Amino acid sequence: MSLEPAMAPRPMPPAPGEAEALLGALHRNRRTFAWKTGGLTAEQLGRTLAPSTLTLAGLVKHLALVEDHYFTHQLLGEDYPGVWAPMAAEADWEWNSAVHDTPEELRALWLAAVERSERAVETVLREHDLDHRVAQPDGHEPFSLRRVLVDMIEEYARHTGHADLLRESIDGLTGEDAPPHASA
Repeated sequence: MSLEPAMAPRPMPPAPGEAEALLGALHRNRRTFAWKTGGLTAEQLGRTLAPSTLTLAGLVKHLALVEDHYFTHQLLGEDYPGVWAPMAAEADWEWNSAVHDTPEELRALWLAAVERSERAVETVLREHDLDHRVAQPDGHEPFSLRRVLVDMIEEYARHTGHADLLRESIDGLTGEDAPPHASA
């Protein structure tokens, strides 16, 4: 499940502005996650580490959903893409169904969600700044794009930690950052 070149490194300047720093940190987290979940078979993506039922496949599909939740649904106020329709019948569908998807299907699903997210942020930042409020706060006080980016960085950091443990148990891969030349 190699994700190169879609997750190529993006250099971070020594003194980035706030938006550039947040987007750079999010990209680095996405790229590290891609590296931790890349290059594996369906069987490897479906492995668990007892006593947890968590799989790398589930993490990939979950993060695709989270991308669409924050950026497509909340930030832009648009409907979820049709792929998420089964969630109406099963709350944990993304976690439970992922082991039945091929590595290529998971890769495509996640990359498409990341692409939609990046376009959503570009669209908002063309006319607004990080203080721009989400269109669909789902019953909460409307929060800012800044908050969305911070939440996404945290989401990736947490789940990349899970992916670290699972990946190490599969083939011993360790490290905290995808090497510049790695297929991430």
